[in-house]
Amino acid sequence: MAAADDLQFQEFDDATNLLAATPDAMTISIADPQDKPKNQRGPGGAGPEDDDLLGNEDSDKAELLAGQKKSAPFWTFEYYQTFFDVDTHQVLDRIKGSLLPLPGKNFVRLYIRSNPDLYGPFWICATLVFAIAISGNLANFLTHHGQPGYRYVPEFHKVSIAATAIYIYAWLIPLGLWGFLMWRNNKVMNIVSYSFLEIVCVYGYSLFIYIPTAVLWIIPNEIVRWITVVLAMCLSGSVLLVTFWPAVRDDNRRIAIATVTVVLALHALLAVGCKVYFFDPPEKAKLPELPSLAPAVNETLSMREKSS
Repeated sequence: MAAADDLQFQEFDDATNLLAATPDAMTISIADPQDKPKNQRGPGGAGPEDDDLLGNEDSDKAELLAGQKKSAPFWTFEYYQTFFDVDTHQVLDRIKGSLLPLPGKNFVRLYIRSNPDLYGPFWICATLVFAIAISGNLANFLTHHGQPGYRYVPEFHKVSIAATAIYIYAWLIPLGLWGFLMWRNNKVMNIVSYSFLEIVCVYGYSLFIYIPTAVLWIIPNEIVRWITVVLAMCLSGSVLLVTFWPAVRDDNRRIAIATVTVVLALHALLAVGCKVYFFDPPEKAKLPELPSLAPAVNETLSMREKSS
């Protein structure tokens, strides 16, 4: 054991003497290959701000790991189970992110890409359907309660109409946008691409603001209703703007502006359409008019006079 230690020290002394004899010799530093400068700019001069918008290496690794989790065949239950594999903390964090969008921060990269889910969007849409339908019936009742000739009739068909409108918006619009981005990605190689599930998540969580807004629409005041509509459209629309603008900004300028304009226009159309259809004052319900009995009474009296 002592002989081995002496041999090691002898080798160290030989190396020291060799270095002293040739001071100009090149030395090689063995460092961790994973250590990289923190401020190093990526290809094309992309800085930290672009990393927030377009993602970085860590987000790409998280996306790859998320793809590995969903490697089960699509006809199995395990494949769809992964779409609902989220906890309460993640859902609440994504809801807060949709209520308080940060300028220059990509909602997908910050909240969705590590683990996109369908749990939040599905239940947000379902809650919004019942919130709009129930609030619309209550608003109708409060507006006309106590008026002569008004008779309250529950409008259960509003549930199916609200469900059709909201779920079509939350699924078909993302499908069309995903197809458009895929098509433009083939034309322009540096366009950011989102998966269909990520786009559905963005649309689903952006609708959460309309749940408390629908409850406020019960207030029988048109000014209050329109103010809440505008505020909800600005908050939820900004989530869509900061998410999809980085995906199309490197495309043709006109196409990029037109894409974002269509996205925001459809979003505003849903909000205004729900307010106008479910919460505008409907026509007063009229009681059915009874037929006049005067001609029959006169005819009966005349027949009695003739018989007498």
